[in-house]
Amino acid sequence: QVQLVESGGGLVQAGGSLSLSCAVSGNIFSINEMGWHRQAPGKQRELVAGISRGGSTDYLDSVKGRFTISRDNAKNTLYLQMNSLKPEDTAVYYCSAKVYGDTWHGYWGQGTQVTVSS
Repeated sequence: QVQLVESGGGLVQAGGSLSLSCAVSGNIFSINEMGWHRQAPGKQRELVAGISRGGSTDYLDSVKGRFTISRDNAKNTLYLQMNSLKPEDTAVYYCSAKVYGDTWHGYWGQGTQVTVSS
């Protein structure tokens, strides 16, 4: 079994910063793509940032230049540094990972709340 555990959410004022982490544990042979997603109340879940095993990144247009995704393959951990936060960034943030244990399978974390006050 594989688990993804997020940490680092919280309440911050507009213009502030937060860092999120996602630790992957369990039956892991390899981790391929990883990503951060978010879901605001009444809205669909959206991909905020993704990163390949080799470090190639992709971002939602609205967070480009403010958010940075990174990963530590040795620690099986994903990170998201969020700067210049805006109230519209308020959402539950989820990490995802494509993991090879006995086969390839996608997994999700439980989510962490990020609230940006104006």
